Parts: sequence; structure tokens; C-alpha cells
Amino acid sequence: MNFDKANAALDSVYSAETPEALAKAYAEWAATYDGETASLGYLLPFLITAWVARHVPAGEGPLLDAGCGTGLSGPSLKALGYGDIAGLDLSDDMLKIAGSRNAYGELKKAMLGGPLPWPDSHFRAFFSTGVFTIGHAPAEGLHELVRITKSGGHAIFTVRDQVFESGGFQAVFDALRQARKWRLAEESPWFRCYAIGDPDALVKTFVFEVL
Repeated sequence: MNFDKANAALDSVYSAETPEALAKAYAEWAATYDGETASLGYLLPFLITAWVARHVPAGEGPLLDAGCGTGLSGPSLKALGYGDIAGLDLSDDMLKIAGSRNAYGELKKAMLGGPLPWPDSHFRAFFSTGVFTIGHAPAEGLHELVRITKSGGHAIFTVRDQVFESGGFQAVFDALRQARKWRLAEESPWFRCYAIGDPDALVKTFVFEVL
């Protein structure tokens, strides 16, 4: 049953203790990821497009899908008029599937928390879902994402409730604000990231304007 397999796969990625272990877990999950997360009613790759559309006029770009996975967000954004989208992910297997969707102009392998392969002020906006969560990207990865985003652009991302405090996200938010690197534009309430499964898994979407 997809529901049970999805929960088992989630357990394996959440329990990964090193970047290598996380990449291996996603490599093993890539082929069945879309169907199994759909069985849980995974909303975020599609719902994030609403915040992108609210803050970034259609046709503007380039956009970065940071932690794009299998590229579920790309076709929805393309349908909404965004044609210049790049993706990054730590998994070659996930990137291969993302590339098959014909929605991304470039795809690069990189890990959030380390240096990213783009120059300063390159992107109009970045968006990221399901990445700032248990056992995944550190809050400090936001510094590098802001570096590659243009002044006047936007940072649009979700954070899982279980890591918001323990992961030091507020401290990173405050450091970037105090350094006049960004300002808060929108903050959602906590909401479920799975419409069907795991009702206790909550996320919040943050939108910052990059200065």
C-alpha cells in the first residue's frame, strides 16, 4: 500500500544522519516518490506556487527551485507563465526525474548549507518546500540562497514546525534582517503539509523581500 511505503520512506529520510545517508535514502525513493507522497496528499510542491504567483509577476525570472526533488513544482509554475526556472537537489536520481518534466532550464546538483553554483544576485526569487525539515537543510543555508537572489527579489520557503526552534531559524531570520539583507513580506499560519496522512506534520510558509 502506497500509504505505508510513503511513511516508511519518510522515516528513512528523516532519520538520515549525514548528507550521504540522505542522498542514498532519496536515491532509493526516487522512482516511487511521486506516487507515494501523493497517497499522503502532499500539498507543498503545488501550494507554493500560490505564494510565488502572489509575489513574483508572471514571466519574471529566473526562479530557483531549491531542493526541487522530482520537480513537482516546475510544471505548475510553467503553466502559470513562469518559463525560466532552475532547480537544485542533492540527489542525481531525483534530478533525472525532474529533467524529464520539461519545465526546468537548468538542473544542478548541490546541497543547501554549502556553497551554491551561481553568482551573486542571479535569481529573481527562490522557492523551497519540504527542505527545511527534519534531518534536511540547515537554517544557515538561507544565507547562501539570499546571496544569489536579486535585490527586490523574494525568498519563499516552508519550515517544518519540529525544526523551527531547534534548528535556529528565528536567529537566522533576525541576522539577515539586522544585516539589512531582507525584510518579512508574509508569514502564513501553521498548516498541514499532508492533506491525507500525518495530520500532526505542520509547516509555515515565509516570504521575505531581499534588499
